[in-house]
Amino acid sequence: MAMSMPTFHLAPDLAVSRLCFGTMTMGEQSRLPESLRLLDAAFDAGVNFFDSAEMYPVPQRSETHGRSEEFLGRWLRARRAPRDSVVLATKVAGPSGEMTWIRGGPASLDSRNIAEAIDGSYVPMFGETEYDPSHQYMSVPMEEQLLALGRAIDAGKIRYIGLSNETPYGLMKFLQLSRDCQLHSKILTVQNSYNLLCRNFDAGLAECCHHERISLLAYSPMAMGILSGKYYSSDDGGPPDARMNLFKGRYSEGESRYNLQNPKMKAAVKEYVKISAKHGISPAILAVAFVLRHPLVSSAVFGATEISQLTEVLQATRIHLSEEIVAEINEVHARYPNPCP
Repeated sequence: MAMSMPTFHLAPDLAVSRLCFGTMTMGEQSRLPESLRLLDAAFDAGVNFFDSAEMYPVPQRSETHGRSEEFLGRWLRARRAPRDSVVLATKVAGPSGEMTWIRGGPASLDSRNIAEAIDGSYVPMFGETEYDPSHQYMSVPMEEQLLALGRAIDAGKIRYIGLSNETPYGLMKFLQLSRDCQLHSKILTVQNSYNLLCRNFDAGLAECCHHERISLLAYSPMAMGILSGKYYSSDDGGPPDARMNLFKGRYSEGESRYNLQNPKMKAAVKEYVKISAKHGISPAILAVAFVLRHPLVSSAVFGATEISQLTEVLQATRIHLSEEIVAEINEVHARYPNPCP
């Protein structure tokens, strides 16, 4: 029987756990038996919210494409949990020019690609901070995207709509058009990165989300494990099976943002590790608890490849960061603002 965990109501009929278990490593770092054990342990601890994407696992490659969603589906079938006790979030792959194994490397996020992704544009993406018009992929009317999602809602294939890696302009434009299109279901969430090393959300999107009642699903609360301190705890660069070491040179999206040689990032991480040691909590718990205290965060999307990692993250929901700790965090942030945007 599942334990209780704090929840957040995204809608009157949609309550999600404050922690959302991300499955991006399942099918690559975590094989099926390990993944099933992790999913069971999370659910038994009260996690009812699980996140995936059609392009997962990472690093993306044609041989493993779709495996994370498959593992999640296998777990649902094996677990036989009541379907209304589990909330699933997944994402359609947008145009990248690289993942040619997904519908030929979709040139656009049009209605056909959305429909095909559900059945079987460009903004600054992961690790980018500036808009570059030369990178603009084929322009697709936002109305077309929303109508395709609306049809999926009407057909009972999805319940609600969320955005990911979005900008303030994109969020506000989608909200305006969703009203014009008279969608039966409003946009509820935006899933963007937010952690001690990347607080860009607060610069623009936070104001939009506050006034429009949009919740942030904060992904990468531990900055791909970097905020655990494991990569800087010794001179050898951390455990060889840690993701940034295991896939070194193969994971451009992660490495573009989280460059382990970045001196400002290294200095900031070491300061946050000192804060956690001073106050008797682990660096991982400090990192996740910081994200959960944000008033606009409904759920923190985390990943784990070991039961011990999962157990540690679960403790963050029971930790209250004092004003003293928050002040110390903000002092470090003032010295090293957003070293991993």
